Amino acid sequence: MQAAELFEQRIKLPEAARRLRVSLKSAYQWHRRWREGGVQALASRGPSGSRCRLSPRCLEKPAGYL
Repeated sequence: MQAAELFEQRIKLPEAARRLRVSLKSAYQWHRRWREGGVQALASRGPSGSRCRLSPRCLEKPAGYL
């Protein structure tokens, strides 16, 4: 939501990326989403990536090591 505040203040994207400590590419993506869908478009979509493929039984062994 900090990104939305910076965009509303018309902070230049390279400066917004620096302040938020993200890549310039991320800042441009966030800005596009914000411009098209407002603050709600910047809401978290949850974790990304593929789901764990290990069975619960296979997960027990590494958990035991920890």
